[in-house]
Amino acid sequence: MASRSEQASGGIPHAKYFVFFTVLLDAMGIGIIVPVTPDLIRELSDLPLSQAALWGGYLSFVYALMQFVFGSTIGNLSDRFGRRPVLLVSLAALAADYVIMGFAPTLWLLFVGRFIAGIAGATYSTANAFIADVTPPDKRAQNFGLIGAGFGLGFVLGPLIGGLVGELGTRAPFFAAAGLAMLNFLYGLVVLPESLARENRRRFSWARANPLGFARQISKFPTVAWFFAAMVLFNLAHFVYPSVWSFYTKEAFAWSSAEVGLSLAAVGVGFAVVQGWLIRFILPKLGEVRTTVLGFVVSIAGLLLLAFATQGWMVYALMPLTALGAIITPAITALMSNRIADDAQGELQGALSSLAGITLIVSPVVMTQLFGYFSGPATPYYFPGAPFLAAGLIMALALVPFRAGLRAGRGPMNES
Repeated sequence: MASRSEQASGGIPHAKYFVFFTVLLDAMGIGIIVPVTPDLIRELSDLPLSQAALWGGYLSFVYALMQFVFGSTIGNLSDRFGRRPVLLVSLAALAADYVIMGFAPTLWLLFVGRFIAGIAGATYSTANAFIADVTPPDKRAQNFGLIGAGFGLGFVLGPLIGGLVGELGTRAPFFAAAGLAMLNFLYGLVVLPESLARENRRRFSWARANPLGFARQISKFPTVAWFFAAMVLFNLAHFVYPSVWSFYTKEAFAWSSAEVGLSLAAVGVGFAVVQGWLIRFILPKLGEVRTTVLGFVVSIAGLLLLAFATQGWMVYALMPLTALGAIITPAITALMSNRIADDAQGELQGALSSLAGITLIVSPVVMTQLFGYFSGPATPYYFPGAPFLAAGLIMALALVPFRAGLRAGRGPMNES
């Protein structure tokens, strides 16, 4: 196997492409079924659309819950058995999941499918661990940005493709997603090497391989723990976008569904451009710490201004700010990764995956409740932008643990 320096210099370009496409397809697999999921639920249950939407929410809850519960487990499995088998098995499971959902004759089988997808879809952590394996520390943030770009691009392409394929029938997007996952599995089977050296592997431990196991370990390392806390608050704020965007823009600006979809595509493209391209120019000039601070500042400004926007064109005018905030995730992830031992990279990325899972459970509940209260007929003060104001304040609060982490000093996280 090539050395890390050889890999980092381009010795395994196909493997990096595979990891990029794996993350892209994971995100596409979520978005590609969104346009037809309400119709499929109604087809299986004979429920009106309003009730079908509730069941759609429950499906999303199951998916996010499984991501949270199993994110650390998947990351730790990759620390034990390597990145290659975990990525390939996950892709095969995703392909099987979409076939199950495509043929599902009953509603409960859709829940089985989302259960499987939530577990197998936790490949984001292993993908990042692979990147950490093959990339020198000073280049990790840029390559983490590439992974983030794939995720963002997948959320743009998924709904667009799903809407077109959905014209063939409510089941068609599920089979399309299954086919894409299987094609990438076959591609990885050919081009993906193992990136984790045997000397850097460690025994699997259930004490670590659960959502709280890493929290116990990470508490021993103040710098990483504070950065982790900052990521919790960042994610709680950032998930305001998928939680209430469509509701907010329809309520505040009377946008049609087409306008909402176009705006979401524009946001996704902006995130992909920033994380996949622009960050490669920002990081060398500012470094990881200043890049993270810049991301927080522009994110806070974008959220607060969006909360008080009065015209639809203002949303598009603010998109450069909201998109530039996407530099936070790869920059702060690199700050943590560079303070973690090589044999714990999968554990770190698994913990971040679990973190994203639990915040994706909590944030939509909080943000939609705020939106409902301040835009409903009984509200004492009509303010549909309230969720974005709350998100801006939470984002500002995230700077507190981030600064505490910087003061806490440095030190690699060794296995204990």
